[in-house]
Amino acid sequence: MSTPLPVSEVIAALPQPALAIAGDEMIIALNKAAQDLLGMPAQGRHFITVLRQPSVVEAVERCLSGAGPSTAAYLTRESGNDVTYTVTVSPVGRTGIALLSFQDITAVTAASQMRRDFVANVSHELRTPLTALMGFIETLRGPARDDASARARFLEIMQNETERMNRLVGDLLSLSRVEADERVRPTVRIDLRTLVTSTLRNLAPLAAEANVTLRPLLPEVPVMLPADADQLMQVFTNLVENAIKYGGNGKSVTIEMSVAPNIDTLRGPGVKIAVRDEGPGIDAQHIPRLTERFYRADSHRSRDLGGTGLGLAIVKHILNRHRGRLRIASTLGQGSEFSVILPLEAEGAGNNP
Repeated sequence: MSTPLPVSEVIAALPQPALAIAGDEMIIALNKAAQDLLGMPAQGRHFITVLRQPSVVEAVERCLSGAGPSTAAYLTRESGNDVTYTVTVSPVGRTGIALLSFQDITAVTAASQMRRDFVANVSHELRTPLTALMGFIETLRGPARDDASARARFLEIMQNETERMNRLVGDLLSLSRVEADERVRPTVRIDLRTLVTSTLRNLAPLAAEANVTLRPLLPEVPVMLPADADQLMQVFTNLVENAIKYGGNGKSVTIEMSVAPNIDTLRGPGVKIAVRDEGPGIDAQHIPRLTERFYRADSHRSRDLGGTGLGLAIVKHILNRHRGRLRIASTLGQGSEFSVILPLEAEGAGNNP
């Protein structure tokens, strides 16, 4: 018959942080992961002086008193970030020992918070135009029933608000589709130069209306790579359209494509497409958050120009699917540059059809 292993050896073999507390409330064993988590000598100490958090202390006390297993949340900080653990406290047979195991649920907690924030943001974005529509409908059915000029003005505003909601719903559906495909790598080879040229041709009327000059600086030869043509066109349409809208009347937008045999961020050959405007620029504090859903550096101006706050989030997910990168550089008063970096196949650096 085999001899039962000591509790300390069993705990040492566990991959997650774990420790054992005896009936006298002293910590009798813990593994290295638990020692690193607690950050202090714990062996032989009373558990209250080590764990401290009331919910965990209560769970241990209940277990030691014979109430059976229970769970509690343990909150801490690691490398400057908040981390949440679920602590499971279980009795070890009839030994009077309580076993504590810590499971990191930070990612689950963050995902849940993101879902709540997303619902709240969507609700907020829809509530504003819906409230406006309800007010105008009520006015048109009442005081403005026979006022032709007011009716025409209100109907135009209602149309703008409806279009805004339609754009928001369209972007939400697009974001959902992009997220669903994010892990599926594209296999069809396309000519990126032709795709960017088509995008600029489609946006030429918008640029002319805004009195903005588009300046393409593209290679003379095709730039071939595996990609989803529709998704990348969405990326460049978003970036160039933003540059047109925020660049300013009478200014120019430069679209420059360059191929390099080695790009540091890709550790291999790649192509960089930079979209530069001559607008007011973006404050540095906003740049790290621009790809967050519904984040706007200038909320009022963005809404006035028809922005939904989802465009750059969609760009980020599309580039993730293509193993690409988005780099943003801006100086106040000197414009902004949004650069897309995409990997190319090593042979020929992707320049041959």
